[in-house]
Amino acid sequence: MKLLSPAKLNLNLKVISKRNDGYHNLETTFQFIDLFDEITFEESDKSFSISCNGLDIKPENNLIFKSFNAIKNYCDIDKGIQIHLKKIIPIGAGLGGGSSNAATTLIALNKTWGLNLSKEELAKIGKTLGADIPIFIYGKNAIATGIGDVLSDVELRKKKFLLICPNIEVSTSKMFMKLKIDDLNPKVQNSFLDTLLRENKSIEKFYIKFINDYNLKLSGTGSTLFIDYDDLDELEKILQKIPKNWRFFFCEGLQYSPLIGV
Repeated sequence: MKLLSPAKLNLNLKVISKRNDGYHNLETTFQFIDLFDEITFEESDKSFSISCNGLDIKPENNLIFKSFNAIKNYCDIDKGIQIHLKKIIPIGAGLGGGSSNAATTLIALNKTWGLNLSKEELAKIGKTLGADIPIFIYGKNAIATGIGDVLSDVELRKKKFLLICPNIEVSTSKMFMKLKIDDLNPKVQNSFLDTLLRENKSIEKFYIKFINDYNLKLSGTGSTLFIDYDDLDELEKILQKIPKNWRFFFCEGLQYSPLIGV
C-alpha cells in the first residue's frame, strides 16, 4: 500500500492560556495543502522496519514507530510491517509532517491488518502521541480549539501559497517553553512569531525586510513562513531574495486530505 501523507498550514494560531495539565489552550485553523510525503507499507514477518530516502531514522524517536506500537497495543495483536518513507515535507518546519506520517501509519495499518477501527478510535490512539494527529485522521480542514484536538469542520476558499522554509528545525516543545504567555498580542496571526524571530536572527532579518511588501505568516511553531497569492508575478521580488540554503514550495490548498477515502 502506497499513501500520500499531506502537510498542513496554520492559517492562524493563537495561544489562549496555559492549562493545569501543562498543555495550552489554543485556537487555530488547519488548512491541508498539496505537499506530500509518500509512505509505502508492506506486511512483513519482521516486527518493524523502516527506510527513508536520505535520512537515518532512529525508530525509538520516530512517530511512525510510536504509531505502530500504539495500534498494536490498542488491538493486542502481534503483526509486522515494512515501511519506506519518501520524505518531502521539511522536518521541524511547522507543517505537521511528523503528525501526518503518524496518522498515515495508523490509517494504513488499520486497513492492511483488517482491524476495522473507526476514525474516532484511530484519533483516540493518535491523540496519545500528539495533539495534531487527529486532524490528519479525520482529513478535513478545521478550526481547532482545546489543545488542538477539538475540531469543527470549515470550508476554506482554495488559495495558492508560497512556502518559504528556512534550513532550521524548530522544536515545538521548546517553543512552548519559551513562549511568554503574559506578553502575547491577541491580534497577531501566530502567537509564536515573536519567539521565532527572537530566537532566529536570519529569519528575523528576512521577515523585517519583506513584511511591508508581503503579508508573511507563520505556520505552527515555525520555521515555515508563507504567503497566499493570486498571481505569480506578485512574488517576483521575494523569490529573488530567498537565501540559497532555504527551500521554497508552491502549493495549493486542499479541502480534504487524500487519506480521507482510505
